[in-house]
Amino acid sequence: MILTEESIARIREKAARYPIRKSAILPAITVAYRQVGYLSEEIYGEVSQIIGVPVVEVAEAATFYTMFPKQPVGKFLIQVCHNISCSLLGAESLISYLEEKLEIKKGETTPDGLFTLVTVECLGSCATAPVMQINQDYYENLTREKVDGILEELRSKS
Repeated sequence: MILTEESIARIREKAARYPIRKSAILPAITVAYRQVGYLSEEIYGEVSQIIGVPVVEVAEAATFYTMFPKQPVGKFLIQVCHNISCSLLGAESLISYLEEKLEIKKGETTPDGLFTLVTVECLGSCATAPVMQINQDYYENLTREKVDGILEELRSKS
């Protein structure tokens, strides 16, 4: 078992709120993600057993959302939107800049385990493009200078 007894109890508590068990999938995988830091097939199976839904339904929900990494990631998960609004306003250039600055490619984690860089389709903040999300925080109207400051701040927190 990967999930702790505490996480299992929280998942059961959340699932009890829903008369239709399938409705508990998203809250359940959120609990699992917050404990482990990513979701895997093994975790899908555990969640499936805890809330009593088919594992395929857990996997469908988990793989739909980009907010749930499917493998271990760095302490800071950098998700850069590369949808149309962000791309038109410089996201592709910022992605290249981040790859250069962090010395990694999209989908990779820095050797020190601090940063993982991924691209996502939409972060829902088109009016403030280009946008990136790092863990739970949004960073908008990005420039190279802003990115430099953000990375420095995150490094100082480590």
